[in-house]
Amino acid sequence: MNQRRILVTSALPYANGHIHIGHLVEYLQTDMWVRFQKLRGRRCIYICADDTHGTAIMMSAQKQGISEEELIGRMQKAHVEDFTGFQIEFDNYGSTNSPESREYCEEIWAAVRKAGLVVEKEVTQLFDAVAGTFLADRQVKGTCPKCGAKDQYGDNCDKCGATYGPSDLIDPVSAFTGATPEVRSATHLFIEIERLHQFLAEWTRSDEHLQPEVANYLAGHFLHEPLRDWDVSRPSPYFGFEIPDSPGNYWYVWFDAPIGYIGSTRQWCDRQGEKFDDWWRSDETEIHHFIGKDITYFHTLFWPAMLKTAEFSLPTKVHIHGFLTVGGEKMSKSKGTFIRARTYLDYLDPSYLRYYYASKLSPRVDDLDLNLDEFITKINSDLVGKVVNLASRTAKFVEKTGLSTAYPDDGGLFRQAADEGEEIAEAYQQCDYNRAMRRIMAIADRANQFVEHAQPWVLNKSPEKARELQDVCTVGLNLFRQIAVYLAPVLPRLAEQTAELLGKPIESWAESQVPLVATTVGKFKHMMTRVEKKQVDAMIDASAEPEAEGTDASSDRSSDSGQWLADEPLVETCSFEDFLKVDLRIARIVEAAEVPKADKLLQLTLSLGGETRLNVFAGIKVAYKPEDLVGRLVLCVANLAPRKMKFGTSEGMIVASGPGGKDVFLLVPDEGAQPGQRAH
Repeated sequence: MNQRRILVTSALPYANGHIHIGHLVEYLQTDMWVRFQKLRGRRCIYICADDTHGTAIMMSAQKQGISEEELIGRMQKAHVEDFTGFQIEFDNYGSTNSPESREYCEEIWAAVRKAGLVVEKEVTQLFDAVAGTFLADRQVKGTCPKCGAKDQYGDNCDKCGATYGPSDLIDPVSAFTGATPEVRSATHLFIEIERLHQFLAEWTRSDEHLQPEVANYLAGHFLHEPLRDWDVSRPSPYFGFEIPDSPGNYWYVWFDAPIGYIGSTRQWCDRQGEKFDDWWRSDETEIHHFIGKDITYFHTLFWPAMLKTAEFSLPTKVHIHGFLTVGGEKMSKSKGTFIRARTYLDYLDPSYLRYYYASKLSPRVDDLDLNLDEFITKINSDLVGKVVNLASRTAKFVEKTGLSTAYPDDGGLFRQAADEGEEIAEAYQQCDYNRAMRRIMAIADRANQFVEHAQPWVLNKSPEKARELQDVCTVGLNLFRQIAVYLAPVLPRLAEQTAELLGKPIESWAESQVPLVATTVGKFKHMMTRVEKKQVDAMIDASAEPEAEGTDASSDRSSDSGQWLADEPLVETCSFEDFLKVDLRIARIVEAAEVPKADKLLQLTLSLGGETRLNVFAGIKVAYKPEDLVGRLVLCVANLAPRKMKFGTSEGMIVASGPGGKDVFLLVPDEGAQPGQRAH
């Protein structure tokens, strides 16, 4: 096994606010990647810290009547509690306001000075006369001078991606007081980053370091012309580290923030007795940064330039992700979709968000959408209906006997899933979690089909079939454990529960390749519960805050207002005897595919249990992807007269609600329902 040494970081959360579900896209993505590396036997450490300096921290502390140190101490405690609640494990979580970070700020600054890259300039800057302070880029808001988008920060536009200075904004206002800033002058220190242009052009063009779309973005937006000098100082008053050779000036937060990666690593090294240079000055260590696309500029131009100049190791890879939207829209406080991590934890299991994000994340810089209806369906279908269901339907039958002494014949299921392990591992390695989850759920589908066909609950009724029952459950539980190994980076709690059930911890990816035999089985304990819509609604309600005066503070979430009934009134009554003619059955979708040249149809193969299959054409193509349907339980009309279509014969109908198009919602049976059961 490759014993790689890997140092991984996430962007440092700012100590002026709480963690929310948008932040968690990054920290969960990183945590999954680190857990995967460790499961593969690689030496991997996860380093992070709070970003603690800047005018915003100073102003918040003054407003609360406490010191900056007290404020950042409180916030770090809250951040760590939130991360822990989501099972995110750092090897060291530090602070940029640490002696170690100050030491490396001074070392890197000395190297930049020695290289002759520092120049002084008189800067005209925006000043908040009400607050009595100069305003940093992100403390000014206004209209983008490039595209006209409103409510943009003073450093870049999240609509068109343009970068500029805060004084370039149209109609700027202070984010602190809402006052119109004044223009004042002060001396600032700049780094002439253009002198490293050639190095940066070569470094950023390597596919090894950046995603192709990021490299192209940098080439087209920045590196096609001379790079602007980088302003790295702010005048007093300012909370941060004073520059030793420039009294009255402080390093700007974007100079010392990434150095927090180095300072936090030093803390870990000192605690573990490790050599610092082995981690930040070694060709044998990989350095991976995970960041959001809004800070691409700093991590792919300024940061490599600083490291290069000070002779530290350069990043092996900068993994960049998109933003989170909820229901296709920017998170909103008025709609209750701006959800704090703590609020989520008050209502829902963290494993659910970990899995949902994993099912959506790809290696590309794509935005990730949290669709709350899909969230409920995906968790109930995949985690409860497929994964946990395997254990719940088999473990109780072998609590007394344990697993078989030899692994039974399972028709090649375990071996097939074991052979797919490397493909799943490669998907994790490439941060293609979506692909990994799809492959794992396909394994879960096959495992559930095995259990449904074997019917251990029926075998349990015949004492003479005790051996066959034990073998069936041995297969079922081994397939469950194999899935738990593959899901361990995403669902660490499930891995722990699996270890408790089967008496053996999951510590290595290799455990997916060898089945367990002749071991005891503990009493099955409930692992996950279904997500109820009322839980999600309660979380949204708890997150909702009124907008400022003059704005619409209402939520556009759907409610039981009776609108659907008005649009589609009840049809004429039918007799009870007429209703009994409709044979409604629980069915599992075992195959799903698009129908060529059909705009609305998907072709589904439904299992009614045993060998009974129905071929159904359903007009749900706009609302559902075929790969998301396989394995789901649905309601079907099983006795509908076959209907010949130009694509083939449809032998039934699945039951859904909604007016059509994207607004189609499959009716999902509750937990415990089995294919073939009749709906009453």
